[in-house]
Amino acid sequence: MLDILLVDDEPTIRLSAGDALRSDGHNVTTAADGAEALAHLSAARFDVVVTDVRMPKADGIEILRNVKQRPLSADVILMSAYAGVPDAVEAVKQGAEDYLTKPFEMDELRLRVHRIAARRGIKNELECARTELQRHAPGSVVGASPVMQQLIHRVETYATSDAPVLITGESGTGKELIARSIHNQSKRAREPFVAVNCAAFPETLLEAELFGHERGAFTGAVRARLGRFSAADKGTLFLDEIAEIPPMAQAKLLRVLQESKIEPLGTNTAVDVDVRVLSATHRNLKERIIAGTFREDLYYRLNVLDISIPPLRERPGDLPLLVEYFLGQLVDPGVPLPTFSPRAWAALSEYRWPGNVRELKHAIQRAVVLARGDEIDLPHLPDDIAGNIVDLQTHGSTPGREGFRPLGEALREFEREYLLRALTLAQGRKARAAHLLGISRKNLWEKLRGHSISFSHRVRPPSRDRSH
Repeated sequence: MLDILLVDDEPTIRLSAGDALRSDGHNVTTAADGAEALAHLSAARFDVVVTDVRMPKADGIEILRNVKQRPLSADVILMSAYAGVPDAVEAVKQGAEDYLTKPFEMDELRLRVHRIAARRGIKNELECARTELQRHAPGSVVGASPVMQQLIHRVETYATSDAPVLITGESGTGKELIARSIHNQSKRAREPFVAVNCAAFPETLLEAELFGHERGAFTGAVRARLGRFSAADKGTLFLDEIAEIPPMAQAKLLRVLQESKIEPLGTNTAVDVDVRVLSATHRNLKERIIAGTFREDLYYRLNVLDISIPPLRERPGDLPLLVEYFLGQLVDPGVPLPTFSPRAWAALSEYRWPGNVRELKHAIQRAVVLARGDEIDLPHLPDDIAGNIVDLQTHGSTPGREGFRPLGEALREFEREYLLRALTLAQGRKARAAHLLGISRKNLWEKLRGHSISFSHRVRPPSRDRSH
C-alpha cells in the first residue's frame, strides 16, 4: 500500500484515477492545482506523486523539482495530453519515474504504480537486510530465518566443545563456513584452521596428505613433509567430502580419532596430535554404510555432534540478507549498491537454487559485472534463473510459463468479470452495483464503457429451476 498524491486540474481525472488507485488499496490524496499540491507536499510524506504537467499556479515540472529536493523523495509519474518523445526524455532527465500520455487506460496507470510499489518493496527489503547485516560479525553465518537462527545457536553451543562435528547439507550450502564459524568461536580460535578436500586426492596420496610422510616413503617423496593433522595441531582440521575417503584411509583415520596419534608414512613412530576434527559431506553416509563403502564405527566417531544445513529454497526469507551481503563484498566501498528491477527480483525469488548459496553468489557477481552500476535486470542474470520469468513489458510467454499473460491483461479480464458479477448481484441497478464495488457511479459508468458492457442491458439474476 502506497501513499499517493494525485494532482490534476481536471475533476474527472482526479475522480477516475483516484478510484482506480484506491481500488488497489492505496491511500490517495488529491489536489486540483500546483499550489495545493505543494501545500500537501509540505504537510505530509508521499511515496508516489502522479501529476499533470500543465496546470495553473505551478506546473508538473515544478512539482517534480520540489519532490526531488526532499530527503526521502517520492517517485513521480507525469501525465500530459501534449506529450511527445522529447517531453518524456526531459521528464526522465529531471527525475520522473514514468510518463503517461493522455488519454490513457486506468489499468496502465495502475500497472505503472504497481511497478513502483514493487521497486520500493525491493528497496525496503534490501535496506532492512543492510541493517540486519550490521549485527553480524565479519565472516559469521548469515541468516535471519527461524531455521538459520536455530543453526546459529547450535554453532555457538558446539563451539564450547572439543567433540567432533559432522556437517551435512547440499552442495553450496556453506558447510566450510559453518566449520570456520565453529572454530572462530571456540577456544582454539587463535590456532590453525586447516581444510582438506578429501575428494581432491587419489587414494595413494590422501594418507600422505593427512598424516605426512618421510623421505622415500613412496615414489616421488623426495623430502619429508608434515601432514594436515600436524599442521592443525592445537587447532581445527576440517575434512570436507568425508564420504570420499577410501577404505584404507578410513581405518587409519579411525585410529587417529581414537588415540590422538598419527604415524607418518615411512615410519613406525607415533606422533601425538591435539586436533579437533570437523567433517562435512553432501552424501547420505547411512546409505554408504549399508552399501559397505563407509565404516559404521568411523561414522559414529565423526558424528558425535551434528549440524544439517537447510538448502536455500527452504529459507527464502534469507534471500535479501544474502544478496545484500554479496553486494557488499562485490561492490567497491563508497560506491552505491545497485538496485534490482521487479522482474529481476521475481526471478531470484522464484528460482529453486539447486546450487544454493554458492550459486546465488555467482549469480550476483555476474549481475554486478554486467549491470556496470545500473539497475540489475533480467538480462544480467544467468539464463537458468531468468528463463522462467514473464517479461511484463511484452506480450510473449517464456519456456515453462505457457499461458501466463501480462499483468495488465489479467487485471482487465478480472475487472470485467467482477463488474458483471456485481451487476448480477445488484440485479442491474448501477447505483447498487457501485455501492457493492466501493466506487462512484461515474467511475462505474466509465468502467462499463471501457469494457464495452452495454449500459442499457439489465442483468437479471439466474432463473430458479421450478421443476422440483
